[in-house]
Amino acid sequence: MSKLETNQVDPATGTTLTLGTSGDTIAIPSGVTIANSGTATGFGETNTAEFLAYISTDQTGIGDGSWTKVTFQTESYDPDGVFDNSSNYRFVAPSAGKYMMYTNITIYDASTDIEEFKIFFYKNGSKLTEVCRQKNSGNRLMKDNLTTTLVLNLASSDYIEVYVYNNQVDSGSTVIEAQSSIIQNYFGGYKLIT
Repeated sequence: MSKLETNQVDPATGTTLTLGTSGDTIAIPSGVTIANSGTATGFGETNTAEFLAYISTDQTGIGDGSWTKVTFQTESYDPDGVFDNSSNYRFVAPSAGKYMMYTNITIYDASTDIEEFKIFFYKNGSKLTEVCRQKNSGNRLMKDNLTTTLVLNLASSDYIEVYVYNNQVDSGSTVIEAQSSIIQNYFGGYKLIT
């Protein structure tokens, strides 16, 4: 093995400098710092397909004993356009991989007590996960909150939606409130680097 010591290597012709050939391994020893002042391409990945959507207008009419899709109307960010905040209210995976999904929902009813409250991730139109809070008859609430997080293997074009279910003392309907100063009810996710 020979050792080359120099301060700069430039291509003899053109603008591309190639190190090694297919199948070679270029070893960078421990403690070496790689400084990049130019454009880095082909190094690592980013958590693309990221989004965060939230409720900006009260979602009313969440009936007693029914499953209701949550309509996240406003996006905090969605650089890749993977969340539909106007008609289907769903995340659509742009490519296969592992995705981190999370949601937080607070349900409210000033006129009755909530006995049972559930949130669901739906995948491609079917229930995938369920998080539930149930109260006994002496411990009912008018407001309740649930959060869930899940890592999913998704294929390209798989879609994820958030649904809620509530059971009340009477047969009224509840509301998912939009807070004017905070993001309280949200749905987000991003692709994991694996």
